[in-house]
Amino acid sequence: MAEALLDQPAAAGAPPLSLLDRALGAYLGLAIGDALGATVEFMTPREIMSKYGTHREIIGGGWLRLKPGQVTDDTTMALALGDAIVSARGWDLTEVAEHYVGWLRSKPVDCGNTCRRGIRRYMQEGSLVAAFNEGDAGNGAVMRNLPVVLGFLNNEQALIDYSLAQGRITHGHPLSDLANVALARMTAALLRGEGMAVVQAIADELFTLEPRFSIQAYRGRATGYVVDTVQTVLYHFFNHEDFENSLIAVVNRGDDADTTGALVGMLAGARYGTRAFPRQWIRRIDPDVRHRIEVQTRQLLSLHTPIGGRS
Repeated sequence: MAEALLDQPAAAGAPPLSLLDRALGAYLGLAIGDALGATVEFMTPREIMSKYGTHREIIGGGWLRLKPGQVTDDTTMALALGDAIVSARGWDLTEVAEHYVGWLRSKPVDCGNTCRRGIRRYMQEGSLVAAFNEGDAGNGAVMRNLPVVLGFLNNEQALIDYSLAQGRITHGHPLSDLANVALARMTAALLRGEGMAVVQAIADELFTLEPRFSIQAYRGRATGYVVDTVQTVLYHFFNHEDFENSLIAVVNRGDDADTTGALVGMLAGARYGTRAFPRQWIRRIDPDVRHRIEVQTRQLLSLHTPIGGRS
């Protein structure tokens, strides 16, 4: 199905992007950015240049020794969250937590320390909210949140509330909350075709609320600290006018490149749709992951769930 979308012309005069085009662009873009960036995760730009020149192909490897097209926790946690929403046919935070438990028990290729700690706390105590921890200002809640956006696209308050709720299972930090809500709102605006002026206004609101996120102060750091992550993602998203070059630029910053790649892929995919994807990238993605994304995207878009779900 995505192959058919990829075969649509991208030239001037092509038909406008549909919501499905954009939604698949966001979700498959997340997986592409994850797989592309994972190869160079934790490397410096200088190390990347020395080993690869400009890293631009999905080849696997990296510190996780991935197969070409294999994805990391960014994509697989998003799929777990999406499965929980589809299973509940709406919102049930306990269902989300249980799906995160199932994901952890599946022995994923990678799991961040904050995510692991939060899931294990739920397993032991049944607590759905992480207490504040200064060390929990990582990007794990943000990287996996796209299914909330897809499932509650037409209900802004639900989108905000549920983004926060799923994130707080593992990440008890206001910087994580701010980033999660801002990127959710930006992605939703792109999916609805509201244009870059709206997205920029949401970013400006974030920068006003917390100036540390402002890309005017960007110093090139792309670590898993959520401020570094969001600065890196927004800097490259706003400063590149196409899907491919924005992704190549961001993953070549190294550091937490699977997550910065995933989030730029999500935003740029929502903006440009699947027709902007290099064919060799989409064909590299693990076929099972790709199929799950295609099916889940349609399921989430079909929910149109009111806010009155369980929390």
